[in-house]
Amino acid sequence: MRLPPDRLDAHPTGTVRRGRGGVPWWLDASVRHCSRCGDLLDFAPVEGEERPRLVCPSCRFIAYVNPRLVVTTLPITDDGRVILLRRGIEPGYGAWAQPGGFLEIDETAEEGAARETLEETGLAVEPTRIVGLYSRPPAAIVVICYEARIIGGKIRTGVEAIEIEPFAVERIPWPDIAFQTTTQALRDWIRTGHSGAAT
Repeated sequence: MRLPPDRLDAHPTGTVRRGRGGVPWWLDASVRHCSRCGDLLDFAPVEGEERPRLVCPSCRFIAYVNPRLVVTTLPITDDGRVILLRRGIEPGYGAWAQPGGFLEIDETAEEGAARETLEETGLAVEPTRIVGLYSRPPAAIVVICYEARIIGGKIRTGVEAIEIEPFAVERIPWPDIAFQTTTQALRDWIRTGHSGAAT
């Protein structure tokens, strides 16, 4: 089943959650068992916690389910255009987004954003400033977006990016943007004085 990019919580039978603050349906199967003893986890009040948690009834281990960090860039050309890619994978297949992906455990946010940009576009970039931080609770992610200076490489498409194009501000394909977080980042980039054009 293909889900719209901003409806990762849209289960065919409705959103399935384990109570307030519970686990989204698509993540539920991976956090059913205690990682210490293997017993089934309960979603229940826990002494000393301000909200119910996934807790093991046998060993009392608390399985915290926290959002993942996605690091992205808005690569900017010398003439002030922003590089976007048309996604070749779900979610958001065929729609436009900025390059980015999940931060690895052994890298800084800037390193991760630069790595993801190189992997997806072929461009070497240097993150120059934070455009914004954006939350997508249904997808269990927090997105950090950097404006980035292109310092090398050559644009190339691939599995994750079936098309890559620099857009002037007036040509940004707003109706075809994959994610609300991309729309927010582009608007913040324009609002806060993007490179190469007047706001």
